[in-house]
Amino acid sequence: MQTELLFRTDPTLPRCEASVTAVEGRFVRLDRTVFYPTGGGQPGDIGTFSLDGRTFPVVDTIKGDTPDDVIHLLADEADHPFRVGATITAAIDWPRRQRHMRMHTALHLLCAVIEGDVTGGQIGAERSRLDFNLPSGVLDKDELTARLNELIAAAHPVEQQSITAEELAARPELVRTMSVKPPTHGGCVRLVRIGPAEAPVDLQPCGGTHVANTAEIGRVEVAKIENKGRQNRRVYLVLADG
Repeated sequence: MQTELLFRTDPTLPRCEASVTAVEGRFVRLDRTVFYPTGGGQPGDIGTFSLDGRTFPVVDTIKGDTPDDVIHLLADEADHPFRVGATITAAIDWPRRQRHMRMHTALHLLCAVIEGDVTGGQIGAERSRLDFNLPSGVLDKDELTARLNELIAAAHPVEQQSITAEELAARPELVRTMSVKPPTHGGCVRLVRIGPAEAPVDLQPCGGTHVANTAEIGRVEVAKIENKGRQNRRVYLVLADG
């Protein structure tokens, strides 16, 4: 089952009208959605569904059998009016999504200032992290913070492009995250580019939501660096405005 993923073309859409295509208990599928499903280290959106003047919490969003199959989880399967064919209003928790977008883009910049394979990561509204495989070298919190905020202040555009799976295979250096499979859609791989095409600050496969310009991130701070093994370094980021 496929859902039109509106966040793919415009991650700033806070709500949409949609038709219910399937209901199983508290699991609801729509023909189109603004809700991002959990994936790539980014949490699924939460928000509300509204119908006939009643509003119901959506407590999580996950992927179904395919990347384009999105399942919305209601808080309670009992006493909700959603039936196949009903037209509803789906609205995300926009402040939470916006923080995820700012954090996600900041983590891409972190990849640009640390040379090393990414072995894991997690995006959160309050704190985010990336794990790096670093055979040698010491990371400095203050230096990383300064370099990140310099890139943010430069107001680099954040755009998406696509290449074929074959083109990606010929450019393995684009894949920074060892633990996440590059996102594919219709035989193509979605890339997120920060900076100009001729000299990008960062360019890598990613299916998540991002701000349109690095200036939208605001100041960030490297809050903590942990040693998680002989070569693994875990770097935590927070938004300076809390």
